[in-house]
Formats: sequence, structure tokens, C-alpha cells
Amino acid sequence: MILYEYPFNERIRTYLRLEHLFRRLAELVPRAHPLDHHYALATIFEVMDVGARADLKSDVMKDLEKQKSALNAFRGNPAIAESVLDQVTGQLESCFQALHAQPGKAGQSLTDNDWLMGIRSRIGIPGGTCEFDLPGYYAWQHLDAGTRQADLARWAQPLAPLAESIHLLLKLLRDSGAPQKVMATEGQFQQTLPQGRTFQLLRLRIDPAMRLVPEISGNRLMVSVRLMRQEGSDKLHPSGESAGFELTLCA
Repeated sequence: MILYEYPFNERIRTYLRLEHLFRRLAELVPRAHPLDHHYALATIFEVMDVGARADLKSDVMKDLEKQKSALNAFRGNPAIAESVLDQVTGQLESCFQALHAQPGKAGQSLTDNDWLMGIRSRIGIPGGTCEFDLPGYYAWQHLDAGTRQADLARWAQPLAPLAESIHLLLKLLRDSGAPQKVMATEGQFQQTLPQGRTFQLLRLRIDPAMRLVPEISGNRLMVSVRLMRQEGSDKLHPSGESAGFELTLCA
């Protein structure tokens, strides 16, 4: 099944973008080729760009506190395992303290590294990191893979508290939803959302064998899914056939 996710607000949209970047970084760093490490470094810079938002760190810390308070409300409930509750609230507190201990925005300490910032200023320019522009960077790419991996791990370390916090918050959010089987009649599906409840994330799983691509839109009142098909060209065309998929709304 292919999983598609649709955020209902800008904060969750930012979290998903960061998660995407952190996953890419985790894939690239263990590899040995210099080209992989070039894109790993570019990914670190992308995380710094997303993390430059003034209120991001504050938003994450507020969400960690909110989740901790919500979970503590379950204490004393006989249906809740206290040991599991303690474990999760402990993780939330650990992430909060690690973020709180970091000064400034995500990756702020890396901005003091003139060598890295020189690469950052050129990496967005097409072909801007050629050996004649950045000979020091070109030499670094010729070091052994272990040295490059150690450097990348050191540079990525200041971003680790943010990565762990985003991972935990999104896991708790995804776990809050219950999947349901639904049917898109003639390629269209709409569902009115219940009043008094604010959903933050939609998750949609669809069988790739159907070769259908969902176009998702939504707000606090309604979600809409239009199934599209790619046939013989690069363009997507609306599908007129009925098809089923799994839908999960996470609050």
C-alpha cells in the first residue's frame, strides 16, 4: 500500500517537511560515495532553512508540553498501563529539556563555522560547488568515507533534539487516528468532519496496483479526495471509476 499524508495546518506541514529531510539525512550519511555526502550536507542546510522560522522551536516545545499534559490526565485510569505512560511522558520531557538547552534556532551553532557557511552560500547555485569555486570542499570529498561520515555526524548532532522531538510528536499524532475503509464513487470522495474536534493530519493508504493517485484537499469542516490516473503522458487525468482506500483522521 502507498501511504499519502495531508496536513491540515501549517505547523504539521512544517513537521512533515522536517521529518522528510531527517529521513533523507539518515539514508545518505551511512553511504560511502562523496556524492551521497554532498547531498547529505545539502540536506543539513535545508533543515537549517526550515528551522530558521522564528517560532518553530517554541511551537515544538509547546506541543511537547501539551502532549505531556494530555497523557498525565490518564493517570489513575485502570485501562492505562502506568509503566507505558511513564515511558512516553519521560520521552516527552527528555525531548523538551534537550530542545530547551539548545540556544537559538535549529543548527544555530553551525553558522559559526565559516567553512560550512561558505559551502551553504554556493550550494544553491547551479554547479556552484565545483572544485575551482570551493577547492577546500573538493578536497574534503576526497577524504576517506569514514572521515566524511564522522564529520557529517558531528555537524548533524545539533539538529538531533529537533529530529527526536518531531519524530515523537508525529508518532503520537499518527497513533491517535483509527483507520476506516471508504469508497470513492466515480473517483470522488467527500466526508464532513465532526464539529467540536480539530483534526491535524489525514492519512490515506491505497493499493498501487490500481495505479491511482489521490489529490487531497481539506479544512476544518470537510475533506475531499479526487482520484487521478496517469495514462500515456506525464499529466494526471481524473478517474471516473469507483475505488476503495483506507482513510485515517488524526487529531
